[in-house]
Amino acid sequence: MVSPSIASATDRASITWRTVARLALMVLTLLFLIVPHLLYRAVGRPSPMVMAFLNAVGWIAGLRIRTTGTRLRRNVLFVSNHVSWLDILALGGAARSAFVSKAEVGTTPLVGWLADQNHTIYVQREARREIHNQTNELRVALARGRPVTLFPEGTTGPGDGLLPFRASLFQAVIPTPPNLQVQPVFLDYGADANDIAWLDPESGLDNFKRILARKRTVALTIHYLDPLPDAAEHDRKAISEAARAAIAGAIGRPSAAAPHRL
Repeated sequence: MVSPSIASATDRASITWRTVARLALMVLTLLFLIVPHLLYRAVGRPSPMVMAFLNAVGWIAGLRIRTTGTRLRRNVLFVSNHVSWLDILALGGAARSAFVSKAEVGTTPLVGWLADQNHTIYVQREARREIHNQTNELRVALARGRPVTLFPEGTTGPGDGLLPFRASLFQAVIPTPPNLQVQPVFLDYGADANDIAWLDPESGLDNFKRILARKRTVALTIHYLDPLPDAAEHDRKAISEAARAAIAGAIGRPSAAAPHRL
């Protein structure tokens, strides 16, 4: 059964002047940054324009980010709950992270190209024959040192709770490389979590339009939790359970530290 909040949210997913204005600003941001981005790529250098684009588009969409905890900057696999497409903008911009995403994203017009620019690793979760190749791709990406984010729920959840984690998605870090740490992350949208969440039967397009039509900003606190201890990294099930327990514990308690504005 669909909750009343989600059903009513879907009903009001219409195009408003605010939606058009924000979308126009996003397009202008892309046009402004794409030339320097391509120049960086042409000379074989990492492009800071990707992070700038994600931060700018998040701000235009109304995202206002604060953080708690200590963010690991290199050689880290972030394990996070997943609520909205805004999560990509937040962790891609604030944490400079690449992502593990379902293969369908890579074939979506424009969205797939944008995901490629951030070195997204695609997985076909139902294709068992591809698991070995996908595992190697993720290990290669992690070996470069750049943070990578995994959403082990496999889909977006309600934001005030967790769906089951898919332990199979952690196969790429078994055995865990000596210099790699696994850091759980809790994306906290507070009281707005249910309204922000992209849940069935709402389409991705309707969720996109609904969030862009919001009058109020979207307050997000990114809680960087303690990295998992080495003892929890001996197999994929142990990593999955330890990461889920850490995030579930953060959902159930208020933050003890004052958040930092980005």
